[in-house]
Amino acid sequence: MAFKSKTPAKGLRQKTPLQTKKPLQSKAGFNAKPTTPAAPPSPLDQKKALQRQTLRALERAKKAAAEAGVDLSDWESEFIDGVTERVKTYGRAFADPDKGAMNGTLSMLQGQKLREIRKKVKDKASKSALESDDETR
Repeated sequence: MAFKSKTPAKGLRQKTPLQTKKPLQSKAGFNAKPTTPAAPPSPLDQKKALQRQTLRALERAKKAAAEAGVDLSDWESEFIDGVTERVKTYGRAFADPDKGAMNGTLSMLQGQKLREIRKKVKDKASKSALESDDETR
């Protein structure tokens, strides 16, 4: 023989059996019911989900401003409060279909103003964090 191992042969056996959490075969067999995919959400459910999403975005903007210590102007505070109230009451914050999507809760300009408020809070918070970091050095 050209090659001979210097270690004794161990064989190909496992010392412990394979351990699984689930059985390899389902116990139901042919009696198992096939799972049906969930039905897509109805338009009413989608509309309510969009309303909740908008309300959460408005609340997050107001909460972020309070946590960062950024004072919103009177107009910005009234804007957030007014839009929140209209979304809760009417399901949307605008009536003219030319100003935004028919299924949307905010008009294009309202969405833009909300983004500007969130950007203002983010910028001022990062500025104040940098200033406080510079003072500690």
